[in-house]
Formats: sequence, structure tokens, C-alpha cells
Amino acid sequence: MQIEKTLANRMGMTVHVSCLDRKLNRLSREYPSPTAEKVEDWLVDVANARGANIVRRDTPPGTSFAPPPKVIFSDEELIVSICMLQRLDRPQSLRLAAQMISRGKITLNLLSRLAAMERTGVVLGEMARQALKVDPKHSIWRKLHEKFSTERELRSPVIHWQRLAWPIMSEKGYNAKSWRLVC
Repeated sequence: MQIEKTLANRMGMTVHVSCLDRKLNRLSREYPSPTAEKVEDWLVDVANARGANIVRRDTPPGTSFAPPPKVIFSDEELIVSICMLQRLDRPQSLRLAAQMISRGKITLNLLSRLAAMERTGVVLGEMARQALKVDPKHSIWRKLHEKFSTERELRSPVIHWQRLAWPIMSEKGYNAKSWRLVC
């Protein structure tokens, strides 16, 4: 059996003891997803249940999942949980966090505070830098970039900007004439 690396392993960083991670583990037991084997799978299921669908997991027909309500586990907590360094290194999951941010339906102050507390600013700062390549005027990504741009340089990219965007195809049907963030 191959052991999956964490995001922290790839980035050459360490993780801290996290209150949010404890809450996440408790909630994944209280609101179980019948097909989630790991916390990362459960986070994908929660994001999917909340409408983020750029990445989906295969679930058998008839399988139902009731995620925790937003008053118990906010979208901001979900985003930060996906970006935590102790998560398995699954860059596709970061696309879900980016999709939720790009929608603009989050509380930026809460997200920034949680990200600083959980030490995910380095991930969000890099994602913001990549997202601004697609939409330099996106207000939330701009503010996240300003807030976390002083984080240390990464030894490996977190995610490429094209993974955060959809191509707008030319009239001829090939070659993207532009890109837009996935919302």
C-alpha cells in the first residue's frame, strides 16, 4: 500500500496542532459520507453538496449525504480545511476551494482570520497569485493576494492558474481566446 504525501510534504513545511482539524474530524464522524474513506474525500463531498462541482467523486446511485449546516461548518472553514497543510496532496481538491472563493459569496475577514490562524495563508496566497493571472480585477482574490503575498516562496507550485479557470474558446472551436475563473 502506497502512503499518500501531504501538502506539507510537497511544500517542505511542517504542520501545527489545529483546532479546526479536530473539529473537522469530529464533524466527519457526526455527518458521515457513506463513501468517504478519508477526511479529504469527506471535504470533497461537503463542497459538492454546497454546489462546488469542478471536482466530483464517484458515488454509487442512491447514495445520499447530508453535510453539516453552514452555521456549524461555514464555507470559510471548508475552504481553509481544504487548504490545510496536513491534507493529502491532492491539488484537484484545491480547485474546489478556489471555485468557492471565485464565487465571491464568502466573508473575506473570516476567511483571512481563519487562514492566518490555521497557517494556510501560504496556500491561499499562491492560489490568489495564480487566480489573478486570469482575472486581475477579482476583488476577493486581490485582497487575499495582498494579505498573504508576504508568505515565503514555495519550492513547488501549489496549483497552476489553468486549473482555476475555464477556457473561452474561439469561434473556430479551438485555442482559447480568453479564460475565466470557475465560479
